[in-house]
Amino acid sequence: MSKQRFASVWDAIEDTPEEAENMKLRSALMMALKHHFIRTGMSQTQAAKLLGVTQPRISDLMRGRIDLFGLDALVNMATAAGLRIDMRILETA
Repeated sequence: MSKQRFASVWDAIEDTPEEAENMKLRSALMMALKHHFIRTGMSQTQAAKLLGVTQPRISDLMRGRIDLFGLDALVNMATAAGLRIDMRILETA
């Protein structure tokens, strides 16, 4: 049995490169939001009020429920939290 190497866990588990890239971006945004709330000491209730969502929605984010969040929603949440998003697009080898 040959061992395959992947650049990311998403590359290994997603069916297509497109799905893997989407998951990488969603994951990065969720981690940034979670770290922001932890770093600032913001409660889930405070975060929910800031982002205009419910506290259970913040709980889902903090628990990493990536399946419940689309890329657009996460970009909106990050912006509302005062985070700036930079994007780099590179050509594949």
